[in-house]
Amino acid sequence: MSSFSSSRARLGAWIESAPIQRLIIGLIVLNAITLGLETSATVTEAIGPLLRLADRLVLAVFVLEIAVKLFAFGGRFFRNPWNVFDFVVVGIALVPASGPLAVLRALRVLRVLRLVSTVPQLRFIVDALLKAVPGISSIAGLMLLLFYVFAVMATNLYGERFPEWFGSIGASMYTLFQIMTMESWSMGIVRPVMEAYPLAWLFFIPFILIATFTMLNLFIGIIVDTMQTMHEAEHVHEREEFEVSMHADTDRVLEELSALRRELADLRSAVTPQPERVG
Repeated sequence: MSSFSSSRARLGAWIESAPIQRLIIGLIVLNAITLGLETSATVTEAIGPLLRLADRLVLAVFVLEIAVKLFAFGGRFFRNPWNVFDFVVVGIALVPASGPLAVLRALRVLRVLRLVSTVPQLRFIVDALLKAVPGISSIAGLMLLLFYVFAVMATNLYGERFPEWFGSIGASMYTLFQIMTMESWSMGIVRPVMEAYPLAWLFFIPFILIATFTMLNLFIGIIVDTMQTMHEAEHVHEREEFEVSMHADTDRVLEELSALRRELADLRSAVTPQPERVG
């Protein structure tokens, strides 16, 4: 390895070392606080220049971090999705405060999301959510079908008397979504409907049991199962690495013992006196 490549490798190890990452986490938290304080007119009037200075200094550190990583890792930098995420978030903060892209300045608060890419525990949760997307998509499709069926039924049953809630498929689906979230579902919707249709509970109770207590728990179950699977896979990988390391250490010890035996045998043969020949 050339000295230049070695320097880049050492620089990459340094920028990703624990002390530097703790510093970056502290700056992200500080930046989150300053961005929040900037929303207060009273605080901005009192220490506005100080807040803007702190924001620029933190942004400068973030830009320097990205630049160091680009130099250290080269093209490998963009192979890591979290590096790309950091690059985009920091790049948005560099958009000029004037011009057609000035609206993107409001997205500066996305820098706070860099905590997700910096803290391993948060990164693990996001990875689990992404891996659970196929299962979640299947449940979401089933829930959409369920909503459609119940919305058609509700429109036919209650649309004439309650057009504001069930006058169309869209209105019925939105009303059913409100019922699913349990927000004012009883006094606000179901009881007024039951005054006109006493047996309406036969429609709404099964919907709540299926949509709220079953389907939503399926979402949670898929995410938890994915996290558990990833956790077990991580432990298996660590155990395999440990076993490989143990085998390598064992082989090295055996080779050293064999070399030691050979050296001892050579020493014995050198020390043992040779028998004299009788002429």
